[in-house]
Amino acid sequence: MDIISPLTPEKRAQILRGAASVFAADGYQGASMARIAAVAGVSKGTLYNHFDTKAALFTSYVREECDRNLAHIFDSADHAGDPASVLRGIGRRILRMMLSDVGLAIYRVVIAEAARFPDLAAGFFAAGPARAIGFMAAWLAEETQRGRLAVADPAFAAEQFFNLCQTSLVLRRKLEMVPDPSAGEIDRVVEAAIAMFLRTYRVEVQT
Repeated sequence: MDIISPLTPEKRAQILRGAASVFAADGYQGASMARIAAVAGVSKGTLYNHFDTKAALFTSYVREECDRNLAHIFDSADHAGDPASVLRGIGRRILRMMLSDVGLAIYRVVIAEAARFPDLAAGFFAAGPARAIGFMAAWLAEETQRGRLAVADPAFAAEQFFNLCQTSLVLRRKLEMVPDPSAGEIDRVVEAAIAMFLRTYRVEVQT
């Protein structure tokens, strides 16, 4: 029985970069493991030794991208400062992630293949949006417990905030109707989202 050597982090990253390039160019159904192996610079045998199906490879790629991005988005979601400041950081970072080349490529592949491969769509939602909602909901629940916000349904409110942050930019960018927005455009949308969100959920201090 052959012993399969574990992938080094560098080799794993090399394979996932190749997979990302092929999925973005060919879509999920059009991508072949042979082409992914060629673009990644590894043998087909090496690829199959560590990712036995194309679905497993795509899922690993999406999960690792989500892990990296979500850690960055929520790493400063503490309870020390003003809620508006934390929301500003989260809003800016999640909007930039959604509008990034990687974020757009993953979304377009999943949407294109969701009807034929519902497990891929479910895996994407679980690895990305659902976890983001969970992180945000936990922060909102803690802020509510501390008496700074009043959020009866943290998961619902988390999803509201993320959708407010997409106003006028994300759908148009996904449809290639507008170029990459400037930092000023992103800030304008995020500030408007924060203002609307806090009008509903901020606890007013009685004087």
